[in-house]
Amino acid sequence: MPATSRPSRARPSIAEYLAEAIFSGRYRPGDFVPKEVDLAQQFSLNRSAVRSDLRMLVDVGIIERISGHGSKVRDYEAWNILDAQVTDWMTRYAAPNPRIQREILAFRLDVEPYVAMTAARRATARDLVAIEEAFDGMGKHLNDASGDPQRRLHSEYDVAFHVAIFKATHNIVWAQLSHILRPSIHLLIETSNISATDPEDSLERHRQVMESIRARRPSEAFHAAQAVLAGTASALGIEPGESTLGGQAIPPGD
Repeated sequence: MPATSRPSRARPSIAEYLAEAIFSGRYRPGDFVPKEVDLAQQFSLNRSAVRSDLRMLVDVGIIERISGHGSKVRDYEAWNILDAQVTDWMTRYAAPNPRIQREILAFRLDVEPYVAMTAARRATARDLVAIEEAFDGMGKHLNDASGDPQRRLHSEYDVAFHVAIFKATHNIVWAQLSHILRPSIHLLIETSNISATDPEDSLERHRQVMESIRARRPSEAFHAAQAVLAGTASALGIEPGESTLGGQAIPPGD
């Protein structure tokens, strides 16, 4: 019988280690992360492996290599937060960061009222079922025991609700964008659902979006989506700012 070899253990990931440290706030923009030689020694890796992992962070704009000095965390504006790997790190590791949350919220305020308005014009019966199933899941887990698994389920259905509305536009760009944005949306929703003081009112605001889409009332859907996001801002303690397009725009009539 041939000898069976033990499965090799995966080497430590410097990219994961630094992503956790950066997104949790231990290293902030302008800070230098540990030098390549120190990371190699700390994790018992050769420098080429460390360099490869650092390259992952460079490629998505999180750090920059400065010759003779090391690697420095870049400003948030340089981060490619829509990259799948970055949004995954953000969801798993990010400490509450008002600046990042404000930027995501402002983007959603600019976009989602128009998405809801378009869904009210184009949603099919199948789309409405998907929206309703997500809404029902939110309601089912709203008042469950307060343990983490129940909160996660409520947040997952909440994300599914918004993604279903993106898909109901029947625009290929919006539909694909919902996949890219999903981790970012999840980050805000999970945090706001934990801190919300009015979960029943939040559920009612979501119901108004659903009913406006079902009734084919684009203008009402627009305003209902604004109300949902205003509730998110309130739960997070964020003021999105006066420049937000979706917060000021008047939608076209139904």
